Amino acid sequence: MKLLRTIALDPSDTFIFDVPAKPGDWAVSGAFRFCDRDPASLSGKDRSAFRSGFLGVRSWGWSTLAQIVHATEDDRRTLVELLARQLVERFGAPDLATARLAAEEEVGFAQSLCTHPISTLIAVHRLASDGEVRESFRRLQLREGQGHGKAFSFMEMEDDNEPSDLNVANVSEEPPRR
Repeated sequence: MKLLRTIALDPSDTFIFDVPAKPGDWAVSGAFRFCDRDPASLSGKDRSAFRSGFLGVRSWGWSTLAQIVHATEDDRRTLVELLARQLVERFGAPDLATARLAAEEEVGFAQSLCTHPISTLIAVHRLASDGEVRESFRRLQLREGQGHGKAFSFMEMEDDNEPSDLNVANVSEEPPRR
């Protein structure tokens, strides 16, 4: 099984987000963190988190990139439980059972993004349109023969096309999330 972990290839997340995720933190999309806010009113670092952040579940911070990693069933169960506890403690979920259902859904969605090989990096782009939040995901490829290094010295973007219609958010064959 595969899941997502946050990764920091350079210190940029510490400047982009109020709370950067710790590298290696289990990650989910995190779009739910904005469900009670008007995306049009966001500015600064909150806007950056909305537009391009993966949520580090333990740190409750943001990461520009997530990496596909091998995970066990125990890892998945631990992630669901951790996210459920965070949803109760930090997000006001009414109880752990309700939070666990939401956590299962979030982790399931994160898992659905892991169709590429282990170590693949994933980036997210969110936008709000007609009252809906849409997410698109891109796979970032290493140039052949290179390992992870500095983010801006080695990355090539596969399918680096801007959506022609901003209401269609489907990049690199990942399903849009609404």
